[in-house]
Amino acid sequence: FSVGKTRILFSSLKHSLVTMSLRSIALVMGGTAIGGYVEFSRGSTIRESHGAQITAITPAILLGCGFWSLFHGFTVGRARAKFAEMARKDGEKDVDERYLLPNLYAQGTSKYARAFNCVQRSHQHIFETFTTVAVGGLTGAVVFPICSALSTLMYTVGRYYLSRGYVETEGDASKRYKYPLAKFMWFGLLGNITLGTMSCFIVASGKKKLI
Repeated sequence: FSVGKTRILFSSLKHSLVTMSLRSIALVMGGTAIGGYVEFSRGSTIRESHGAQITAITPAILLGCGFWSLFHGFTVGRARAKFAEMARKDGEKDVDERYLLPNLYAQGTSKYARAFNCVQRSHQHIFETFTTVAVGGLTGAVVFPICSALSTLMYTVGRYYLSRGYVETEGDASKRYKYPLAKFMWFGLLGNITLGTMSCFIVASGKKKLI
């Protein structure tokens, strides 16, 4: 291939990936919006009879996810000691300065540093999305308790498998989606954003009374 054809090929590939991502986002958010509409317009009987119990499901799932993320931090601590020791035995220099706290990630590109950094990423990545998921889920549960509970559960399942995939990559982060369910994390995140936004508009418009 010439340089020009190579650039065209990469440009086309990049456009395809962006298009696929936007299509997936549109499908997830559109499907969530439809589900929320159906629940709001058709599920009044269920909400009136079991509203409080159903609404409590979303915060219960979020608390469980938060509790799991706390314990997952211990996995990082064990991995830090494990890979630092392996690096030391393999003859790496300045192991304590590169691997141990207060360093968040290990410095360097050795196989042990990359392996530990993937484990650290499995935990650190949680905090990049959890706040948004929690706010969206709790806000969405005010109006859409059923859809919000399902969306939050989807996020939690995906979050677990994505973190597990990161831990098992052995330094090759491209393998983090080895478990198909890992992608559910993003579906749940987008779902909660959609439901939270819709819930805010419905409450603000007066269609849903909080008291």
